[in-house]
Amino acid sequence: MTVYRDGLLHDVLPFWAKHGWDREKGGMLTGLDRDGTLIDDDKAVWFQGRAAWTFATAYRLAEPREEWREVALSCADFLRKHAYGPEGKMYFTLTRGGQPLRMRRYVFSESFAAIGFAACSKITDDETLATDAWRAWETYLHHSFTPGVMVPKTEPDTRPAKGLAPWMIAMATAQELRELLGDQEVGGATCTQWIDRAIAEIENDFFKPDLGALMEMVAPDGSLLDHFDGRQLNPGHAIEAAWFILHEAKHRGGEARLVKLGCSILDGMWKLGWDQEHGGILYNVDVRDLWVQEYWHHMKFWWPHNEAVIATLLAWDLTKAAKYLEWHTLVHDWSHEHFADPEHGEWLGYLDREGRPTSTLKGGTFKGPFHLPRMQMYCWKLLEGMS
Repeated sequence: MTVYRDGLLHDVLPFWAKHGWDREKGGMLTGLDRDGTLIDDDKAVWFQGRAAWTFATAYRLAEPREEWREVALSCADFLRKHAYGPEGKMYFTLTRGGQPLRMRRYVFSESFAAIGFAACSKITDDETLATDAWRAWETYLHHSFTPGVMVPKTEPDTRPAKGLAPWMIAMATAQELRELLGDQEVGGATCTQWIDRAIAEIENDFFKPDLGALMEMVAPDGSLLDHFDGRQLNPGHAIEAAWFILHEAKHRGGEARLVKLGCSILDGMWKLGWDQEHGGILYNVDVRDLWVQEYWHHMKFWWPHNEAVIATLLAWDLTKAAKYLEWHTLVHDWSHEHFADPEHGEWLGYLDREGRPTSTLKGGTFKGPFHLPRMQMYCWKLLEGMS
């Protein structure tokens, strides 16, 4: 428990508060080198929401440091001032000062803004922040699940498909909003009902028990798309979905059906994703054990290991099966040995297959204060509840 608590309180959050928090322009800078040196000052919008959630949640659950409250509210304020495009959708990236750079078709900026606003509302009792959270959630639902709103990734008349990501992010966002703001109805359903819809999609269409695989993309009827993209798995992403389901099982008093589903996904994806030769979790594998076309498929990224640390510990908490504690120890030890940076703090993000760093970056558009501190907080509090 202490490794998670101390890592959070004395290493990871202090690193980001010192080097990432933009005291001049507001919000969070993530383009940092190993020692915290700023090497790019563009801002990813989703990391403003993620950082707001991380620091507000740490203020609420870990330790009420005033600096953490200020960081969280700075990120929320930056979102409010700069993130919205002319039609109400959020940008993906901005300049340091908040000028728009890129608008993506996805609405993950909105999902993380929703939980960031909600977490800030919880520590301030500011109802306007809660209103912003529900508005961002409504935008996410509208663009993700209303037919014809989001431009499809591929030509739908040629090869229609649907992805796992919108559903698993919907589940996680709804879980946070329910905890922070209550089980309100948005988009025609309560948070719990959206969670149930997401689990049903995952269980019925994306999870293939015969293959032990949670697919990233399937045909509209759930059938396998036997092409590079359709066969490609992301073990870390699937294991993250597994712990979202296990978290819901725990919320519902250890509901057996959800425990079985979450553990079945974890079991299958651990078998497919854990690198038996070098250790660590491979980034991509093919469901038929064929070649993957992405050249980074064999690399080890920090965040799948964060998710696996949570998933294995939560599975052990719910089942007490010895294999989950063994897996937890395995991924915990491998991750801390290869990603952690005792000299400068925080974790490196990108390793080759053998566990050697390919970059000294501590952050960028896709890495910042979220997956690692979320893992540390979750595991600390889970272990604290067991004692």
